[in-house]
Amino acid sequence: MASSATRDVLVYTRTAGYRHESIPAGAAALAGLAAEAGFAAETTEDPAVFTPDRLARCAAVVLLSTTGTVLTEAGRTAFEAYVRGGGGLLAVHAAANAEPDWPFYGELLGTRFDGHPPLQPGTVRVDVPDHPATEPLPPHWEWTDEWYNFTANPRATGVRVLARADETSYHGGTLGADHPLVWCRESAPDRGRVLFTALGHAVEAYADPAFRAHLAGALRWVTSG
Repeated sequence: MASSATRDVLVYTRTAGYRHESIPAGAAALAGLAAEAGFAAETTEDPAVFTPDRLARCAAVVLLSTTGTVLTEAGRTAFEAYVRGGGGLLAVHAAANAEPDWPFYGELLGTRFDGHPPLQPGTVRVDVPDHPATEPLPPHWEWTDEWYNFTANPRATGVRVLARADETSYHGGTLGADHPLVWCRESAPDRGRVLFTALGHAVEAYADPAFRAHLAGALRWVTSG
């Protein structure tokens, strides 16, 4: 792994399915937050960047609303080795709908995207207030988003759930009282730090101070493993 002085953040935005209008705003926000944390950032949609040499220089990879199959077989191999070797991953919003036929990625996140109700206001309930990604948020955070549903509750796969959706505050939830929205995997011998946030659909989200603070904390955490 490269020294901290030479590492950067790779923001990957390739889509092979639905493409969110918020991707440019999200990429700009994440590049700015990376700079604030002391890292340069590269934003790209080129799968050819997923090589062992390039990933070795990454403090973290951000998958920003990636959808569908966005990596080549060689890229998958390099990315899996990067994560297993201690590399950090921040997966944002539609990244839960990426690489649908790659078992490793599904196991890494712990679940898969399973649709969403219409964009609407609701409440995020923070379960872990002392984590960098959720520390900036109030215990009950009023927010507007797509409120992603998932094929299964990821908690069973060993993730640490940081925040949940309050399904009584909006229409269309399918997971019930325990509906994870933000979760992480701690560092382990076979992987680095991984954090997923289901939030971040709208362009406006990336200018919102609370959401930016949420992303900033998440980025600090995945780059500090």
